[in-house]
Amino acid sequence: MNVWRRLSGPRRALALAGAGVLVAGGLVTIPVTAAQAATQCDIAYSANEWPGGFTASITIKNVGDPINGWTLGWTFPNSGQRVQQGWSAEFTQSGSQVTARSLSYNGTLATGASTSIGFNGAWSGSNPKPTSFTLNGVTCNGGTTPPTTPPPTGSKVDNPYAGVRGYVNPEWKTKADAEPGGSRISNNPTAVWLDRIAAINGTPDSSSNGAFGVRDHLEEALRQGAGYIQFVIYNLPGRDCAALASNGELGPNDLPRYKAEYIDPIAAIQADPKYRNIRIINIIEIDSLPNLVTNTSGQAGGTAMCDTVKANGAYVNGVGYALAKLGTLGNVYNYIDAAHHGWIGWDTNFGPTADLLKTAAVASGSTVANVHGFIVNTANYSALREPYVKITDTVNGTSVRQSKWIDWNFYVDELSFAQAFRQKLVQVGFDANIGMLIDTSRNGWGGTARPTGPGATTSVDTYVNGGRIDRRIHAGNWCNQSGAGLGERPRSAPEPGIDAYVWVKPPGESDGSSELIPNDEGKGFDRMCDPTYTGNARNGNSATGALPNAPISGAWFSAQFQELMRNAYPAL
Repeated sequence: MNVWRRLSGPRRALALAGAGVLVAGGLVTIPVTAAQAATQCDIAYSANEWPGGFTASITIKNVGDPINGWTLGWTFPNSGQRVQQGWSAEFTQSGSQVTARSLSYNGTLATGASTSIGFNGAWSGSNPKPTSFTLNGVTCNGGTTPPTTPPPTGSKVDNPYAGVRGYVNPEWKTKADAEPGGSRISNNPTAVWLDRIAAINGTPDSSSNGAFGVRDHLEEALRQGAGYIQFVIYNLPGRDCAALASNGELGPNDLPRYKAEYIDPIAAIQADPKYRNIRIINIIEIDSLPNLVTNTSGQAGGTAMCDTVKANGAYVNGVGYALAKLGTLGNVYNYIDAAHHGWIGWDTNFGPTADLLKTAAVASGSTVANVHGFIVNTANYSALREPYVKITDTVNGTSVRQSKWIDWNFYVDELSFAQAFRQKLVQVGFDANIGMLIDTSRNGWGGTARPTGPGATTSVDTYVNGGRIDRRIHAGNWCNQSGAGLGERPRSAPEPGIDAYVWVKPPGESDGSSELIPNDEGKGFDRMCDPTYTGNARNGNSATGALPNAPISGAWFSAQFQELMRNAYPAL
């Protein structure tokens, strides 16, 4: 879905300062009581539960002296509770006793600093939350706060993902459960894509759209007792002007239809008081605004369609209208798509994209107050972290920025990019408390090809290519990538400034067809989805790395689903 926009050559460094803000709410909070101890801590624990299983998130805040290496311990209240697989810490369990030890990158905690860890677990009988934790042997005792209840209409919480259960799309779950091993992940919340007008009321379950419409999904969310539901608002006039696979039904001059036939009906349903206690999260128009920065005339890969929608204001005014109509609803949270590090990580793209996002946020009667945050890596494959390649590394005196893979970019992974871009967005006028989302549905890159250490120091290219987690042939490759795996499971407040890791692109849904397939959804054939294509300027004239025999975008792709599970990291 996302197309990487390549601009080569050296670029001036952009100075960015400031740390992200940890946003959390509705958690079980255990404050320190050993006020005189050198080690003092504040622990926030939340869990997303389903029958027999759960995902837990734990935020550790150091409120004592600086720590260099930590061990967190707790006791499960029920003997049937088990840690199955964890992330961001080394987990061990003996009976009901659980220990989580820091890793190399998160063991140092300054006074006031926080880090987040998590795990997938199983339970039988009941699944009560732990009530006591220790950090380096010092007890963090305290009671628990009452569970968070959804806000009344007219008020918003800081982080809509925190403390509540996400909506599991039953249509995606049915397809996942039908796959061998798919039940291991089918209870994760995924987004509902509204990629054409007919999707608002639901369509026959044919190639890529299910029978459920917006109201059907909201009714099901009520039945599930879900605290939040995610919709992808994705039908701009001249949609995805630089890629054919995800073109849409509306022409570049169809802004009036976009407003009246698409946004207005969605807003009317979401405004129904019946759904006021569900946090409705809208992902606003992926692959749109950054195209106007990188893919117009005079740039590598510029297209006539991008020129048209930039000139007529279809994207800017369409996004502004969507924000204005949806953002004023008290239980609706809008997150605008902000591309990914391999698209706008250079200073020539970084600042202009932030400025354009601000322009759209105040277009068509909207204000920045209608923007709750931004999302990066939507439907893309960029690694969350690159533990063995840092942008500050040098090889024999040569910066890794000179490698072919990095190509003078200022970022190598999505977490560092998201946190830095968040600061830039605040600088251009967005609220200081905005949160970022990272789509981790397909950026795990596990399996046997995953590096376990840095590459050889023969050259910057051998060092980067040998150690990078992202195993794509080129960072510009975006369609049905071979070797990809599921990434971090959806969870709230995993890192400072990050509201959640999310699965916006439902695993198993194709990015585009590997050959021309006629359809009535307006989706074309893009050769970046063709495994035999040798590339273009946007991907350095490299092979696409796409899987063969793929259906049109949004349709179920069993071979990809199986590969994503096989290469999941953390592993299933």
